[in-house]
Amino acid sequence: MRPIAELATEMGIDPTALEPYGLDKAKIPLSAFPDTPDKAKLIVVTAITPTPAGEGKSTTAVGLVQGLAKLGKKPVLTIRQPALGPVFGHKGGGTGGGKSTVQPAVDINLHFTGDFHAIESAHNLLAAMVDNAVYRNAIDGFDAAGITWRRVTDAEDRALRTIMTGGGGKLNGPVRETGFDINAASEIMAICALTNSYEDLRQRIGDIVVGWKKDGKTPVTAREVGGIGSIMALLRDAIKPNLVQTAEGQPTIVHMGPFGNIAHGCSSILADQLAVNCGDYVVTEAGFGADLGFEKFMDIKIRQGGPKPSAAVVVTTIRGLKWHGGVTMKNMSTPDAEAVRRGAENLANALRIVGMYGLPAVVAINRFPDDTTEEIAIAKEVAMASGAVGVAEANGFAEGGDGMTDLAAAVIEAADQVSEVKLLYDDGDSFFDKVEHIAKSVYLAASVEWGPMTRTTARRFADNGWNFPVCVAKTHLSISADPNLKGAPSGHILPIRELRILAGARQIVALAGEIITLPGLPSTPNAWDIDLDSDGEITGILST
Repeated sequence: MRPIAELATEMGIDPTALEPYGLDKAKIPLSAFPDTPDKAKLIVVTAITPTPAGEGKSTTAVGLVQGLAKLGKKPVLTIRQPALGPVFGHKGGGTGGGKSTVQPAVDINLHFTGDFHAIESAHNLLAAMVDNAVYRNAIDGFDAAGITWRRVTDAEDRALRTIMTGGGGKLNGPVRETGFDINAASEIMAICALTNSYEDLRQRIGDIVVGWKKDGKTPVTAREVGGIGSIMALLRDAIKPNLVQTAEGQPTIVHMGPFGNIAHGCSSILADQLAVNCGDYVVTEAGFGADLGFEKFMDIKIRQGGPKPSAAVVVTTIRGLKWHGGVTMKNMSTPDAEAVRRGAENLANALRIVGMYGLPAVVAINRFPDDTTEEIAIAKEVAMASGAVGVAEANGFAEGGDGMTDLAAAVIEAADQVSEVKLLYDDGDSFFDKVEHIAKSVYLAASVEWGPMTRTTARRFADNGWNFPVCVAKTHLSISADPNLKGAPSGHILPIRELRILAGARQIVALAGEIITLPGLPSTPNAWDIDLDSDGEITGILST
């Protein structure tokens, strides 16, 4: 690997300003950001609706940066940090795969520079402060029944989804039902991904709503509970972007990791703001498919100050198109051109969604060895007929940057086109109009079904002046709220079961259907395969 100081110098960053974590990774203080106008073109990588196995979006993003470098460009990659829950659970690591990885992959997939631990500590400190405020009767009209701030963990521990606290006597506080979420779903994680300065971070942390007073109308904020300074101290280093590199030596900023189906699913605004001043192309990734991560990338991250993209890459696989065409996972290796054609309606829909935001799109067909010539030809035909400005096969897993130059060339051409970024709704639209618009235009729903008290809750949020973007939490396996509906289903109902206010992250979360915010371990977790050998080397982490 290249010396980390050499990467910084190439990016226009003073290497003496870096805060090294060993020899192969470092934090970049906000004061060290180059003070130059945005000069890079930003490329956002999204995908079709993923199969349970995923479509290789991270591998494609890494490979694209390697391919751009092969063409003589100066690219920078910005991606999310992997969460420990999925690493030890089912999804595995988040550093790409094969010859298109981010290094040091083992460190990045585990503790890295401690950002997730800092966020979890800050979140749970606030939870303890909230419980203490109630125990001490410190805030008039605020009791245990009004607390909404849950705790977080980095383990996929289903036993913690719902718990009782305060048992064992009065000294332990009032007995109440609460629970844990995965730390990637923490509002503090979302805040750190959206903030642009320490001053803004302090304001956002103070705005967090931790509960409601007995009147049911008056919110209680973290600012009233106190301890904001302590939370800021815990987060001091966490909001500094992390510098690493691809397997072929391109600068990579790995920072923050909100989930893509229950949060806004993108790496940090700070990472993108840094990157666009440090190269001529920046490749970033939005979580899950175009209906989730990409929509939130545009309507939440860009709306809140993220640099605007010049083009999008829609990743697809022949396997994914077969899955949407009705083929089971165990039959993916069997050629089935007609299933590819049926499932390609999902690819067409992903391109339609990207087009609504005014971006030119290139389709990347992430290659697998058993893909046939006929199947690939069908995918290319559908892509071009559905509005893609280019389509290329992506062979980054097997060949690294050498297998990604065709895609890189197509992306350069797309990014050179004149485009005008459009957002889906106006800031001043009502919450109901925002949800209805997303449901019908992005998810192809016929209507929205509002659950008990959701309309009342939305009006209460409006009364408090929270006219924020919408973050829909739903399954990632369908454009609908039903994971069994594959392809591009239309005419379905989007059920909004619950609303949550994230006043610090400046978004309203609408839970569509049965959403689990703390996953459980699968029957065969990755934790069984990870080990430490006699030489002290960690083995078995996927994507390494």
